[in-house]
Amino acid sequence: MKRGRMKKELKCLPYTDQLPMMSLEKILSAQELQSEVKGNKIHDEHLFIITHQAYELWFKQILWELDSVREIFQNGHVRDERNMLKVVARMQRVGVILKLLVQQFSVLETMTALDFNDFREYLIPASGFQSLQFRLLENKIGVPQRMRVPYNRRHYRDNFCGEDNELLLRSEQEETLLQLVQAWLERTPGLEPHGFNFWGKLEKNVTKGLEEEFIKIQSKEESEEKEEEMAEFQKHKEVLLSLFDEKRHDHLLSKGERRLSYRALQGALMIHFYREEPRFQVPFQLLTSLMEVDVLVSKWRYNHVCLVHRMLGSKAGTGGSSGYQYLRSTVSDRYKVFVDLFNLSTYLVPRHWMPKMNPIIHKFLYTAEYCDSSYFSSDDSD
Repeated sequence: MKRGRMKKELKCLPYTDQLPMMSLEKILSAQELQSEVKGNKIHDEHLFIITHQAYELWFKQILWELDSVREIFQNGHVRDERNMLKVVARMQRVGVILKLLVQQFSVLETMTALDFNDFREYLIPASGFQSLQFRLLENKIGVPQRMRVPYNRRHYRDNFCGEDNELLLRSEQEETLLQLVQAWLERTPGLEPHGFNFWGKLEKNVTKGLEEEFIKIQSKEESEEKEEEMAEFQKHKEVLLSLFDEKRHDHLLSKGERRLSYRALQGALMIHFYREEPRFQVPFQLLTSLMEVDVLVSKWRYNHVCLVHRMLGSKAGTGGSSGYQYLRSTVSDRYKVFVDLFNLSTYLVPRHWMPKMNPIIHKFLYTAEYCDSSYFSSDDSD
């Protein structure tokens, strides 16, 4: 539809129906080609602008979803099962949007490095790093400030001025999704020593199970295979027993190699172990969706790195950064917010090592806060 015709049709619509169309007109007319402004219109600059504007619109929607989820946690509304379902649904929606953003790189890849080079000079000093919304997204999820890779040897916020800088600072001071999820995990019932005492029983069962495994291997005839099996057992034993070393966990937390508190890790592992129980299914879905977000953001970063490498090689970025080298340094676990949830699989044990629960657990509501630890079996014989 031509612009002139669209404006004429807008006049024929009732005032209330014009508003969405008027907003759409603003969006559709927001593609200003810098090459055209300077008298040298480059065709593929239009694709570049459209793609990045689409990214920003989706970033805005992700922030909308994240803020609503954080508000539910902050107001304590996760005690209501219906709100917990909302949290899961909205985080899953964030995951679907991120999948779309990962796939969107294939559109930019239809442009060759030579096509990009035709208009690249008109972008300077603009840079993808200057996406305010992506930095807000990182902050609201919980990317640790101390883990960020310096951009041009400066704090990332120094690249933003005025209100944008203040907005980023406020987002750093707000409770992150990571912190809110951590507090929620710490309240997982069944961790109380005077109740079900999941952690105490698990340690007891793991110790017993390891002793039985050692005796089983030790009873075998001497052979090279036995030696290898014993060496593998010792490694596995060291890993499992380290789980119950709170001081070690706190040390790794101080170094940035862990993200969740020791208590929250216990809650996460309990949900992971008992994910098939009705009351743990929704919490487990939430943990899964959080890992999915981490995975997809990592994929987005990686695709961005590959695209920049393809378009620029080893040249510096338009914003003055080292380009590919800088972006490559951001594709690591240091930017993974929920890395501890991925590491839970390290501590998987045989099902018969897991502390048994009273069958009444199947009648529990899904939300942890509504559950009374007295419903858990307190039989220490397990």
